[in-house]
Amino acid sequence: SVREITTECACMGVRSLTLYAFSVENWKRPRAEINTLMLLLKRYIRLELSTLHRNNIRFRVIGRVEELAPDVRRELDLGIAKTERNTGMLFNIALNYGGRTEIVDAARCAMASGLPPDALDERTFANFLYTAGQPDPDLLIRTSGEMRVSNFLLWQIAYAEIWVTETLWPDFRRGD
Repeated sequence: SVREITTECACMGVRSLTLYAFSVENWKRPRAEINTLMLLLKRYIRLELSTLHRNNIRFRVIGRVEELAPDVRRELDLGIAKTERNTGMLFNIALNYGGRTEIVDAARCAMASGLPPDALDERTFANFLYTAGQPDPDLLIRTSGEMRVSNFLLWQIAYAEIWVTETLWPDFRRGD
């Protein structure tokens, strides 16, 4: 799903795509499951770098990346570095991410920067988000029929259209 959707979006001229891979709440899962997910993530990054290059896709990560294991961060940094000169679609992967966490982190950064309270407006605040400098989404696609946003890009989706499909993410393809 990730390969096909990422490639298709790049071909369609989508400027930015963000996929939610691992939430801050996912740390409550069994340790073996977390280890497997991180192993798959590292493998995916290595195996898909050529696909990203072939499609001129830039890779970035949003979330509390500093809390991930060093071996995972190394793979992420490698993917980011190897695609940083690509000029096409921006592909964000949300790891150790939560919308509420992002807003709290942005508020902390704004305060730590010494910004006076009366200088804080929506535009300035957005510059402290993990997605600073990126466009807000026009569309949120929610797979598996779930009628909730699941703590995903809460600030950024304020004006996004929301489309819910019954298709499960592992089965989500170009036709969906």
